[in-house]
Amino acid sequence: MASKRINVLVYSGNGSTVESVRHCMYTLRRLLSPNYAVISVTGETIIKEPWTASCALLVFPGGADLGYCRTLNGEGNRKIKQFVQRGGAYLGLCAGGYYGSQRCEFEVGNKKMEVIGSRELAFYPGTCRGCAFSGFVYHSEEGTRAVELQAEKTALAKGSVPDVFRSYYNGGGVFVDAPKYKDQGVEVLASYSQPLGVDSGEGAAAVIYCKVGEGSAVLTGPHPEFAPENLDKKADGPGFAKVVDELAKDTKPRVDFLKACLVKLGLEANQEQSAVPSLSRLHLSSLQPADTSELVASLQEIISSQDGEEYIKDENDTFRLEKQPSTWTLSSLVNALPGYSNVKTDGVDDGADRLRDYDTVIKHIVIHEKEHPACKETPYFNHHAFFANLKHYQSTLKEADGEFGKHLLYGEVVTSTNTMLEKNAKLLRHLPTGFTASATVQVAGRGRGSNVWVSPAGSLMFSTCVRHSIASNNKAPIVFVQYLAALAIVQGIKTYDKGYKDVPVKLKWPNDIYALDPTKPTTPKSYVKVGGILVNSHYSSSEYLAVVGIGLNTTNPAPTTSLNALLPPHLSPFTLEKLLARILSTFDDLYTRFLRTGFDKHFEEMYYDHWLHTEQIVTLEAEGGVRAKIKGITRDWGLLLAEELGWEDRGTGKVWQLQSDSNSFDFFRGLVKRKV
Repeated sequence: MASKRINVLVYSGNGSTVESVRHCMYTLRRLLSPNYAVISVTGETIIKEPWTASCALLVFPGGADLGYCRTLNGEGNRKIKQFVQRGGAYLGLCAGGYYGSQRCEFEVGNKKMEVIGSRELAFYPGTCRGCAFSGFVYHSEEGTRAVELQAEKTALAKGSVPDVFRSYYNGGGVFVDAPKYKDQGVEVLASYSQPLGVDSGEGAAAVIYCKVGEGSAVLTGPHPEFAPENLDKKADGPGFAKVVDELAKDTKPRVDFLKACLVKLGLEANQEQSAVPSLSRLHLSSLQPADTSELVASLQEIISSQDGEEYIKDENDTFRLEKQPSTWTLSSLVNALPGYSNVKTDGVDDGADRLRDYDTVIKHIVIHEKEHPACKETPYFNHHAFFANLKHYQSTLKEADGEFGKHLLYGEVVTSTNTMLEKNAKLLRHLPTGFTASATVQVAGRGRGSNVWVSPAGSLMFSTCVRHSIASNNKAPIVFVQYLAALAIVQGIKTYDKGYKDVPVKLKWPNDIYALDPTKPTTPKSYVKVGGILVNSHYSSSEYLAVVGIGLNTTNPAPTTSLNALLPPHLSPFTLEKLLARILSTFDDLYTRFLRTGFDKHFEEMYYDHWLHTEQIVTLEAEGGVRAKIKGITRDWGLLLAEELGWEDRGTGKVWQLQSDSNSFDFFRGLVKRKV
């Protein structure tokens, strides 16, 4: 079994700057979505978690590379170097370029700023020397310039590559004598055209490619990822506004060059940039429209009024409540369309394609108390189809009363359904079990540790509230909610309709959904990830408030495959509305039974019927490389059971109980990192 590499990890730990990380993530998401998930990671993640198997590219942005050294020298750099040597890719931008060279020489002779020393990664076998141009000042734009770069088109054979372009520069280096290392796999991708302030030896290499074992690295002195639309012309430094204007003139050739670099590293870059979408209005509705009024009434104590408008001002977000008009006028219909906003506030999402702080944008909730949202209001989600299917499935339930999905909050473009619920404690405390938030596109999706689920259109994305009393926890521990969610997904897919029971989906313990790869031969079987689950819970007033977040590739083929790609020709494709209704109704029934019986033998057998790991042999790294065979999970706390193997892989009788932290387990490489 092989796991497709879909993560692009951007280092945001000690040494990096907030602005460099934000610029990096903004540009890479535009160029790589939806094929990759671009997320930030800390040094602790790099050192302690098994991130390498799912990582397509590791990026070190601008900052100060001494901070990188302090955090990652030793074990961290060993893992990075091994990752690249085994086929991974590394992108070092400015400080990340210094860090990826064998030797760093920065402002030699300047007692206040001088940095000289060897570096452990040493992807470039020579020296990165800077500053290439004078005037650099930390945390300032004073030394910034729009440097002219000459691209080496023969080294970038794929894509549209410019001859000359300008790029943001602020403190980066030059790769000394880069042409001399050609026989060691070094290629110059771009050179500085203007006279330098330091000795560059042979050539004036600004961007280089380094072959490293089975992998590769691209190192830069300038910042080709910095987009002028995200730069403040009023920032300090003489003539900075002119620099921004010069960069704006060369946006297309700069982006084309960066795309060519990504392709050179083995990534699949978009031919067209994906614009960062604007947040849309949210629509609150219920299976019975009158129940929406009852729900809003229960929120009255957290609703405040200001200038005749009603708001919920919570810890992470501010929501403005809007009543559905009794009759639609042209202006009111336009106001409700996705992406439209005529409200002028400090944080309004004005639709401009640039970096945004989504937390400051007021989220508008349209309350539908008389009828479900019309298709014109939510063209990418049919509420009538969802509620009709939910009502049908609820009529078949054996245990539940039909609470899951009864209330739905939907937005075409949202930050993250999990964030909207879990990070807003006032709202969460007033929501009933089964309340669900769903979206067509997420722009700030959340994942666990270094794992994240890409959130393009075509994915089924939703989060559901579960209020789990402490009294229930004795018989039915809250930890099993993630297992119930996984079961609900798989069973919901297989009972979607007649003929779907053989759809080849499986559970990867504890919280991922995998499918048989339709592009690979059936022998040996190859599985790819099609879904993930993230459960966050808080304890409050004698109960756990859990938010169960689910992402499932349904109609979109990227970044791995989709459920629809698994179907034989005679079956109708899955629709998001019907599948959401089926999973929620199944989850409802499983959770209700779980409260009555706990995770009993019935649940255990049901779980094993769908999981990937029966009799799988793994290595317990934390125990010195002991080999063990997976036997199951415990029924009390859902811990993984692994029996130690001895001579000829015979069981020794010693059984390990392992914690349910998905970041500690890399099943597809046969590694288990930690034990309880």
